[in-house]
Amino acid sequence: MQRVAMALAEDVRNGDITTTATIGEEQSSTARFTARKPGVVAGILVAAAVLEECGVRTYQLRRSDGENVDRGEVILSCEGSTRSILLAERTALNFLTHLSGIATLTHQWTKAITGTHAKVRDTRKTIPGLRELEKYAVRVGGGINHRMTLTDGALIKDNHIAAVGSISRAVERVRSQFPDVEIEVEADTLEQVQEALAMRVELILLDNMSIEETKRAVVMARGTSTKLESSGGLTLESAAAYAATGVDYLAVGALTHSAPALDIGLDF
Repeated sequence: MQRVAMALAEDVRNGDITTTATIGEEQSSTARFTARKPGVVAGILVAAAVLEECGVRTYQLRRSDGENVDRGEVILSCEGSTRSILLAERTALNFLTHLSGIATLTHQWTKAITGTHAKVRDTRKTIPGLRELEKYAVRVGGGINHRMTLTDGALIKDNHIAAVGSISRAVERVRSQFPDVEIEVEADTLEQVQEALAMRVELILLDNMSIEETKRAVVMARGTSTKLESSGGLTLESAAAYAATGVDYLAVGALTHSAPALDIGLDF
């Protein structure tokens, strides 16, 4: 895996001088990746790929991505050269704790809106180079993905509208050049919602709207094929209230840009 190789190259460079100095070349060990806090695990195969890249070929997957783990549960165990295990340790944990943190946070959001038809989905607010893995972790946690790249659909945001002059003009330009592309429009006001609805766009992003404004937007869109997505200022505490308005999606950038790492450690 290219990302694993790049991560190891970033960490190892010319070798692990501490391990080389303290650990004999022939020494072998067994080690366990253990959850120190409960959560939803993701990235186990990535961690295993790190082990393999470092020469650790004997390992056992003790849990699967998407499973809930409790404090003290073993996620992955391995056996091999002590030097190799220590070489892999930090990179494997970086992937595993970060991706599990995203899956855990996503699960909390999806659980918060249980009973509504709304779905939680991510944004492009990802760490450069890790988007595919981070969006995978969102899916593991029960969320769904928005655009992977800028070519996956048109999202007409406030700066596009300001530069072009209006929502209508921006939509017309997209349709003239990319007639088969799904169009989403960011709306800051209910007047913009009405303009976007008149253009029959596929999706409207309700940016930083209050609960009452969101409810009015849902009424306005009723009977149309346009879907609505709430975004901006959402919290776990307000998620259920926004989902209950009838919107189709909650866009949560925090899933990838602010998810706390799940505490996982490696112990011999």
